[in-house]
Amino acid sequence: MLEKLIIVRYGEIGVKSPKVRGRFERRLIENIKTVIGDKIEIKQGRIFIYPQDLNKTLESLQKIVGIVSFSPAVVTHTDHDSIKELIEAYITELVTDGSFSSKDSFAVRCRRVGNHDFTSQEMAAYAGSVVHGITESKVNLSNPDFKLFVEVRGDKTYVYHEKIQGLGGLPLGTQGKVIALVSGGIDSPVATFLMMKRGCSVTMVNFNNHPFTSGSSEKILKMHKKLKEYSVGSKLKLYQVDYGEYLQKCKEEAPERMTCVLCKSGMYQIAEKIARKEGALAIVDGSSLGQVASQTLPNILATRYSTSMPVLSPLIGLDKVEIENIGKKIGTFDISILPDGGCSAAPKHPETNAVLPLVLETLEKIDAENEFDKAIDGIKLLKK
Repeated sequence: MLEKLIIVRYGEIGVKSPKVRGRFERRLIENIKTVIGDKIEIKQGRIFIYPQDLNKTLESLQKIVGIVSFSPAVVTHTDHDSIKELIEAYITELVTDGSFSSKDSFAVRCRRVGNHDFTSQEMAAYAGSVVHGITESKVNLSNPDFKLFVEVRGDKTYVYHEKIQGLGGLPLGTQGKVIALVSGGIDSPVATFLMMKRGCSVTMVNFNNHPFTSGSSEKILKMHKKLKEYSVGSKLKLYQVDYGEYLQKCKEEAPERMTCVLCKSGMYQIAEKIARKEGALAIVDGSSLGQVASQTLPNILATRYSTSMPVLSPLIGLDKVEIENIGKKIGTFDISILPDGGCSAAPKHPETNAVLPLVLETLEKIDAENEFDKAIDGIKLLKK
């Protein structure tokens, strides 16, 4: 019976200083343990998981930020006879289930850590001879149909043939907390995911613009549920702010062209107030330069001027197709395109070149600060 396990790899964690690396490794393992009850070991830059349910564990690992790749593997002692016996059993199993056939060309890739009486090249040749002895397949080192990986680590040798791509990034919770402005659109959920991938714990804030929108929370709750899949190891709170009253005042007392600018400025200022209470260090939004009226450079300056906290926009240099592709990959795109009626507060010809002094004057004129305080007082926690 082959002893099966999963080898988990991480990327940039490995280039950190020893102190930081240790902290990040511990956090990654803690995050893994929140969804996996298996035995876990870490040594020599690898995490080893001994799964009770292989398929369930493999599925869980695909949603954990900080993991670059992982491989289902088998293990034995580091001696030629044991390695030969393991490879014979492993290849025979793959031939039986159709994963490898005699018609496939193959190559063996060997990696060693530690001191041994053979080189990596010698072990690769030895393992290759074992494979050929079973299948009589041809060797093709440059472009093989099948690759067998032999990883020799001290007195243990691991054999596998798959490298499953992970999310990469830094372990969730290692880079502090941020407030993410998330709508039901395409961009903001992608921006939120990218900040999770950089190790940030996220608190989502949604603005309900009723009566200028339907007022339904169904779409944002679906979005939260999807993003929650990637928040392994960290809470993902969802707050909702009733914003219609402030928008109504903007439309009644300010030039119509400025509605979107005043709307976005208010969102940042309210988000900053929430961030102070939540202990967050930055605000995140889905801005992509020039994509919509509120995202021109003059408008970005005008909308963020009254906010002292950093506003991070991970999508700022991406175009719509690039953003949509990420959304499709992580599963938020199909939720984003569900019909919701849009926002009727948006003017037909929105301001694209806001004049900062006029924006500040208008915010003061409509007593925006008082409106923001009222919005904060009525904030709802939709998901803990």
